[in-house]
Amino acid sequence: MPTFNGAVVLVTGANGGIGTNFVHDALARGASKAYATARTPRTWDDERIVPLTLDVTDPASIQATAETAGDVTVLINNAGAGVASTGILTHTEEEIRTNVETNFLGPLFLTRAFAPTLSANDESVIIDIHSAMSWYAIGGIYSATKAALWSVTNSLRLELAPTGVHVLGVHVGYVDTAMATQAAGPKMDPADLLRTVMDAVEAGEYEVLADETSVQLKAGLSGPIEALYPQLAHTKA
Repeated sequence: MPTFNGAVVLVTGANGGIGTNFVHDALARGASKAYATARTPRTWDDERIVPLTLDVTDPASIQATAETAGDVTVLINNAGAGVASTGILTHTEEEIRTNVETNFLGPLFLTRAFAPTLSANDESVIIDIHSAMSWYAIGGIYSATKAALWSVTNSLRLELAPTGVHVLGVHVGYVDTAMATQAAGPKMDPADLLRTVMDAVEAGEYEVLADETSVQLKAGLSGPIEALYPQLAHTKA
């Protein structure tokens, strides 16, 4: 089974609430080093944490990171962008492009860059944060990019399995971080999310449904589309 003991972890979006917890939790479980990446890295009070500049939308930045962090055994694709509005027809072109590049192309190209390094280690792990919105299209382009990432994770899991790389996909609703400040409804504590994710990695699981929202939405995919989106009933003549 995969383990964090002695692992070298790279976390994207490490400055945020979930990313920060990933860094600390990995070290608490025995990781020897954590690359804490962000567009503007912050300082950390731990010599095991290596701040690293990374813009997941910039191919040159991705390549430079892959060359610098050639000892990575756990890649955590956590960085993400959101949108203020939920209408995919009313998003600005910039919002659409930013979400596609950050939430979908960024994790994909970063994983491709690190695939040779990860494949060279028998216990390497990739963790992708999908969001429950990957199964519920009320978030406009955000939902669309998370759905695309979910599909990519499934493809990567199949392609990397023969090389010994374990790929875990995480689905979760709102998490109590700065990104979800304006969101209404229940929010999961980041510490609870990370405990669930880390336990799942060490148990060799492939998918995490971190909250009841994610459980219900996945179950809803097997039902009629009107059940998942009851607002469609009001459009019928």
